[in-house]
Amino acid sequence: MTSLRSLVYLLFFALSTIFYALPISIFGWFLPYNQISVLAQRWGRVNLRALKIICRLDYGIRGEENLPSSNCIVIAKHQSTWETIALRGLFPAEQTWVLKRQLLWVPFFGWALVALRPIAVDRKNKLRAIKKLLKDGEYSLKMGRWVMIFPEGTRVAPGEHKEYSQGGTMLAKKTGYQLLPIAHNAGVFWRRRDISKYPGKIQVVIGKPIDPSSLTAADIQRRVEDWIEGTVAELPRTRS
Repeated sequence: MTSLRSLVYLLFFALSTIFYALPISIFGWFLPYNQISVLAQRWGRVNLRALKIICRLDYGIRGEENLPSSNCIVIAKHQSTWETIALRGLFPAEQTWVLKRQLLWVPFFGWALVALRPIAVDRKNKLRAIKKLLKDGEYSLKMGRWVMIFPEGTRVAPGEHKEYSQGGTMLAKKTGYQLLPIAHNAGVFWRRRDISKYPGKIQVVIGKPIDPSSLTAADIQRRVEDWIEGTVAELPRTRS
């Protein structure tokens, strides 16, 4: 039954992506940025609802009181595709995502990403990627957008650890904007390279914002990584 439900959701995901991506990619350069951002947010929310109905995969959030009243730099754990949907749907609409530029070549999805003006970097050239992140990230923050970063750069299975990039930390030190750490256990229910979406309840934890003004870059990096990894380690790693 899980496999059947997962296939049905996969079809829904593809159709919903085309449905929202087409107007975003076609009209994205003419409509105000906040309007196309709202469309992207609705895509995320629609898919979260579909996951609950079709796959019986829900979520719960702790730490909502930690959400700052203004935009900041979001640093999130990356275990699955789920968080790319959830962060788009649950956070304020105007977001700038830091991502690998190859995603822009994906039909429909990538076309919409281009219109949403992400910070698309070439990970093979780390120096150029950092410079682009700092320049474009500062611009996005000043425009009132939330900058979304997965510091591991790729999906990491539950229980595994990958070195965090320092891009978010450097951006915080340069701009003075707060860092908001996000932990979750989505990979338990939606594993990387697996079509199955298992029923259950993903737990999301929003940490307290980190003010970079009185900290060194090394201290910020250590606090972010230690909090995210420590919190993820306390979340369930098995499906009940």
